[in-house]
Amino acid sequence: MSTRTGERNAARGPAPAAPEAGRSPTLILRGMARVLIVDDEPYILRILAFKLRRAGYVALEAANAEEALAILGDGAVDCLILDVSLGAPMTGFQLAERLRDDPRHCRTPVVFLTAHALAAEVRRGRELGAAAYITKPFSLQQVLEQVGNLVPLDGAEHRA
Repeated sequence: MSTRTGERNAARGPAPAAPEAGRSPTLILRGMARVLIVDDEPYILRILAFKLRRAGYVALEAANAEEALAILGDGAVDCLILDVSLGAPMTGFQLAERLRDDPRHCRTPVVFLTAHALAAEVRRGRELGAAAYITKPFSLQQVLEQVGNLVPLDGAEHRA
């Protein structure tokens, strides 16, 4: 091992502990709020996930509706941050409508994060039950505050 590699690994800190024998990783996350970010812009996914993790949330990332549905098929989340302009075949509005009609996810708060700021689009988001509608460009602090208001870390209700 080179000195550079050793320095890089030391800077990252120790590796996370492996789950105890017989315990699934899902059990370790119990009590931590899970937030699913769905956006087709990789930079937005990365920066939001980074900030949410630093704030203490479990951040899950999906680049489109199909990835989001696959993640949601594995278990519920406590909050959904959703871009309206996802690529075909399903828009963010269509995904929100599908989740609203699903008894497993119909109570999950949705924060729309989008460049669509027309009154009709905001109204459509509200009709779909959006807890918040934030337009791009956005403040990271505003997104964190909205998520914090909807899913306080100390009151997270993790549903496996």
